[in-house]
Amino acid sequence: MSRVLDTFLDLVRISSPTGRERGVAEYCEKALRDAGCSVRFDETQDTTGSDTGNVIATLPGSAPGVHIALSAHMDCVDPCEGVEPIVEGGVVRSAGDTVLGGDDKVGVAAILETIRRLSESGEPHVDMKVLLTVGEEQGLNGAKALARDDASADVCLVLDADGPIGGIVTSAPTHYTFEARFAGKAAHAGVEPENGISAIAMAADAIAHMELGRLDERTTANIGTIQGGSATNVVAPVCIVTGECRSRDRERVEEVRAGMDAALKDAAASHGGSVEISWVLAYEGFDVPADSPAVVVVESACEDIGVTSSRFATGGGSDGNVIAALGTPTVVLATGMTKVHTTDEELAVADLERLADLLVAVARRAVR
Repeated sequence: MSRVLDTFLDLVRISSPTGRERGVAEYCEKALRDAGCSVRFDETQDTTGSDTGNVIATLPGSAPGVHIALSAHMDCVDPCEGVEPIVEGGVVRSAGDTVLGGDDKVGVAAILETIRRLSESGEPHVDMKVLLTVGEEQGLNGAKALARDDASADVCLVLDADGPIGGIVTSAPTHYTFEARFAGKAAHAGVEPENGISAIAMAADAIAHMELGRLDERTTANIGTIQGGSATNVVAPVCIVTGECRSRDRERVEEVRAGMDAALKDAAASHGGSVEISWVLAYEGFDVPADSPAVVVVESACEDIGVTSSRFATGGGSDGNVIAALGTPTVVLATGMTKVHTTDEELAVADLERLADLLVAVARRAVR
């Protein structure tokens, strides 16, 4: 078994649900220091509720060129405690009652292997920055707490997309979420319903007047939860609705958000009730042109190792959205992970090794 596989197996055996990433952080700190990096933890622990901060490391370079940052997140979705990885037929899976944790420990393992190889080879390389974040799975919280200087680089590669090695996410959406609290008036549903104002009816009316699902190639909208009412014989005085909209077109997402907001307010007014709406900009989108340095260096590195590159857009978000918003040219790379966030998650060993090869090739291409 290769070293990068050994590292991956070590990492997935360390439990790291969101908020409890310290074990992985300490493992990575030691590995990076042993490879010659300067390593520190930022102050993220104070703002995210995690038991550790983001890991910020730099491997000093010996050659000029494109300053590269490599990023992955250390937390995993539940159930991710007590993972027992099994390697069979060149594929890594969990024993079956947990996720594997490839999201995103495949990225972490590949980064550690890349830094080790560069350190050991003695060949000229540029400064390499490592950003290992906490709290990604519950709102990109670690990345959102990054200082602009910590995230700065000429190119940042975020290792957090599924699909075959060589995939490059060059477009991701802007994402809004909302919570709407409808307030009506309680009444006995069998005795005097006309004296009540149903908050649930308001919510239903609002939802009926929204465009939901896939609105166009770049845009989606969704209602996620509805909570309200206490008994069948009570006109519900309160109903809480949550939802979202996202689009890779910045103007379009504002248009959809305004439409959803108007539907919520109009429904409350037409029923004689009220609504309080809280919108949150979860993250900004990004679009990276095909001739950008980030895309060019990755596509060139893919050629170097005999991998076919492909550019694609996603409807999801990642730390890449946050780092790009800080002004760092950023793309998200496919890592070979499949069936993520399920107990059927798996990873081909060849993809893990190929990902490390790709990152080393990127570092070589970055030298000028």
